[in-house]
Amino acid sequence: MPQQRKPNDLSRSLIALDMATTLIAVVELSLSSWLVAGIVPGVERQPLKKLKTDENALLALLNRWRDEAVRSGHKISRIAVAFEAGRDGFWLARWLGARGIEAHVIHASSVAVSREHRRAKTDRLDTELLKRAFVGWLRGERDHCKMASIPSLREEDAKRPSRERESLVGEQSRLVNRMKATLIRLGIRGFNPKLRHAEQRVATLRTPEGEPIPPSTLAELKRDMQRRRFICDQIRSIEQERLERLERTPDTKPHAMVRLLARVTGIGIETADLLVHELLLRNMRDRRAVARYGGLTGSPDRRGMIQLAWRFLLFQKNSALAQWYRRRTEHAPKARKTMIVALARKLLIALWRLVREGVVPEGVAMRPA
Repeated sequence: MPQQRKPNDLSRSLIALDMATTLIAVVELSLSSWLVAGIVPGVERQPLKKLKTDENALLALLNRWRDEAVRSGHKISRIAVAFEAGRDGFWLARWLGARGIEAHVIHASSVAVSREHRRAKTDRLDTELLKRAFVGWLRGERDHCKMASIPSLREEDAKRPSRERESLVGEQSRLVNRMKATLIRLGIRGFNPKLRHAEQRVATLRTPEGEPIPPSTLAELKRDMQRRRFICDQIRSIEQERLERLERTPDTKPHAMVRLLARVTGIGIETADLLVHELLLRNMRDRRAVARYGGLTGSPDRRGMIQLAWRFLLFQKNSALAQWYRRRTEHAPKARKTMIVALARKLLIALWRLVREGVVPEGVAMRPA
């Protein structure tokens, strides 16, 4: 007889949802106001209230609805609140959780919407859609929507250096491309604005007509070079601070994971830090959960995983994963871009097993400890 998987505490609480003792609310967040829709036991109407952006006003509203349910003869033992992941992040969920309110954050892309025709879209309709999805999820019907894991403030802060560095690198690339485009517009090619003495040399450049760079354009180029130099200093500062943190506390769980991943040939400190704080520290149930998260288009580390997969093929040619990719694409070159996503997910699972179980992927070359 096959062994049945034992449900965890969360699944038990979802299946055992008691609508008579549970107050349910969804919040549509915006910069100027919050729209709160509720299902209150004992109250026939389903209330809808517009609030100012104030967490205390939201808590007062939930308490008022609870009192209405009690007056109608229903003892509320559970208050469940949900809202979509967005600009507000997770602070409201942490704030509510600290006050005994069960808070959930919904992945916006996981809520199914009709695509048969152009649909009306208002905050009122959005709250109704979220409410139906949330109630279904609470009943244990997981296909209604997906919930985001709520990180602590410390966990969120640990992600900031990698995200800031990625933003700065993108800004640096845009500046360099803009400077090159400016020079090409004047007919000047082959000049690298990333050179150490580029700011001094740019004044000596000449157009094909033998003319110097016009003064306004030259001033713009110099400002862009100064801005790029400032960005480079910020990037170096972030990288140096990360190395110092690793040296100060090398044996903490996150830093031990980073050091282990950095031993894999082709993975540097920056990529290792990104993977650890964006994914590998999450409480994933099994390898299927890791693969599902790796398939989320909006996950911050998805692009990094794709880039790592291409780099993995270059540095780990003898690994089983690289050989699997080559077999799949040897006679189908058009499938390379599709299969690189599959390779990235397989690689993600392999790295998760490496840091969790110490299992080195087959054929992967490791640097000395």
